Amino acid sequence: MTSTDTSTQQPAVDSGKLMEFVFRAVGEVGATLNTALVVMGERLGLYHALAGAGPLSPAELAKRTGTAERYVREWLNAQAAGGFVVYDQDSGCYTLPPEQAAALTDPACPAYLPGFFQIALGSVIDSPKIVEVARTGAGYGWGEHGHDVLEGCERFFRTMYNGHLISEWLPALDGVVAKLERGASVADVGCGHGASTILMAQSYPNSSFAGSDYHGGSIETARQHAEQAGVAGQVTFEVAPAARYSGTGYDLVTTFDCLHDMGDPVGAARHVHGTLAADGTWMIVEPQAGDRVEENLNPVGRAYYAFSTLLCTPASLSQEVGLALGAQAGQARIGDVARAGGFTRFRRAAETPFNIVYEARP
Repeated sequence: MTSTDTSTQQPAVDSGKLMEFVFRAVGEVGATLNTALVVMGERLGLYHALAGAGPLSPAELAKRTGTAERYVREWLNAQAAGGFVVYDQDSGCYTLPPEQAAALTDPACPAYLPGFFQIALGSVIDSPKIVEVARTGAGYGWGEHGHDVLEGCERFFRTMYNGHLISEWLPALDGVVAKLERGASVADVGCGHGASTILMAQSYPNSSFAGSDYHGGSIETARQHAEQAGVAGQVTFEVAPAARYSGTGYDLVTTFDCLHDMGDPVGAARHVHGTLAADGTWMIVEPQAGDRVEENLNPVGRAYYAFSTLLCTPASLSQEVGLALGAQAGQARIGDVARAGGFTRFRRAAETPFNIVYEARP
């Protein structure tokens, strides 16, 4: 009697499921390419020309934007195939629905998306560099990424800060708004281009704000943005890592979507604890995430896991300690960081589909 070695046998392939996956993969490729097309459409002014214009032919859109009709025709067809614009087969014209127009052309819209596509495009462009560091476990610093990652990040998160920070997030913290209205001292750690710092300064003119970031180029941009916003006299910026920013006695310290990017978040938490006033508050804004992997297997979690692979984890690994929490760290791990830093009170104060706001107190 002969025996059969089943250890090398592969499960049978279901041809129906195989083709289902293939067509899903085709959709993935189309969506990936459309990221570049959305950025192209914004930069060429195609969406803005379509917004509120009613049906337009490719020739009409090309004329309005000073672009070549042949390129515009292909771009419109790709947009129609993806459901971004509506094609009328009788007239051969294309329309941008009002919902898409709001999301793609109105910076005041809480669902404004161009920055999201821009950072995604920049992440894909830089991905060959991440392939190489993934072989060794080395890191790749935030400042090493290209312009689209840095600017796209600010534009994406600024949309959410504009929509929620002043109206929902700060009011969810115990007693913080009253302090800001009277005049508080605030440190915005990991401030990047300063979108959050400037927004708070504009909303609370009696308070003073100190932004810091370890990336010098971002701080230079933040200073320029503060000048343009008219709050340069109320805001200061310095180049400093999260565990060594200057000042003490802060009424409020904020970290917006950056704690998980830090190499040593526990060290940063200790420094925050040491620089807060006795009754101060640390506001930690982090990506929306559950504590277990299965809780994050959804469209938002998928996007954040992808950004975490290409941006967040490499950034942390490029710094001292390199804890690499990842963008989907979840409440339990963020709470552990806060408690390790000396905080005794920690709670979830607010949330949106994209963010969770935590409050930590000494």
